[in-house]
Amino acid sequence: MSHESLLDFEWPLPPGVRAAFTTRLGGSSAAPWDSLNLGAHVGDATAAVAANRARLSTLLGLRTEPAWLSQVHGVAVADLDAGPPASEPMTADAVVTSGRRPCVIMVADCLPVLFASRDGSRIGAAHAGWRGLAGGVLEQTVAALGLPARELTAWLGPAILQPEFEVGAEVREAFVGRDPGAAKFFAANPAGRWQADLVGLARQRLAGLGVHDVHGGKWCTFADRERFFSHRRDGHLFNGKGGRMAALVWRD
Repeated sequence: MSHESLLDFEWPLPPGVRAAFTTRLGGSSAAPWDSLNLGAHVGDATAAVAANRARLSTLLGLRTEPAWLSQVHGVAVADLDAGPPASEPMTADAVVTSGRRPCVIMVADCLPVLFASRDGSRIGAAHAGWRGLAGGVLEQTVAALGLPARELTAWLGPAILQPEFEVGAEVREAFVGRDPGAAKFFAANPAGRWQADLVGLARQRLAGLGVHDVHGGKWCTFADRERFFSHRRDGHLFNGKGGRMAALVWRD
C-alpha cells in the first residue's frame, strides 16, 4: 500500500498476516508533533492523537483497535491471549498474540522488531532501544511466541543508525560485558565515545536465538527528518516530548 503516512517496505509474510510502519506525514497534530503523532504520552493534544489513531485504523482497514502499550524500556511481554488486560494501556515493551488484535510498538529512534511465524499462527512486536535490547527484550519476546526460532521471521524497522547514534562507555559495556562479540558493533569516535550499531546488535541477538530470517533495518530516523520523528534529533523541543511513529503486525 503506497501512502505518505506509511513506509514502503518488503517483508515476505504468510497469507493472513500484514505489517505496517507509519511515517510522520499526513496527520492532525501541530508542531512539534507534526503531523501523524501516535503517542498519547508526549504532550500532544488528546483529540489530535485520537484523530491520528483513527486515521491509521481506517487507512489499514483494521477491525480491532491496536494494543497500545505503555513502554518503559524494559523487557516485559504482554500476552494478548491471556485475557482482558487489567488496565489500558498495558505496561510492557513487547506484545504477542495468536488472535486478531494488532500488535503495535511506538518509536522515535529505538528499534521496532516485528515477528511472525511462517504459518501465520503467531505474531509479536518488540521495542528494542539499547536498554531493552541489552536487557533481553528480544529473547523474552521469542520465548513468549513459544515456537522454534527457525519457524519465525522478523522485520527491523526504522531506528537511529550507527553514524548518528553516539553513546557512552556504559552502553558498550552493557553489551560487551555479556558478549565480547558485541564489540564489533561499536566504533570509537574522536570525542572518546562510541557509535553504536543498534541494528547490528539486534541481528546478533536474533541470530543467537536461531532467528535467521530477518529483514529491514536500513532506515535512519535521525537522518530522515522529512519522514521520521527522532527523539535524539528533536528532543530539545518541548522538553523532549516529540512525536511517535508506530510499527504494527496483525492477523486478518
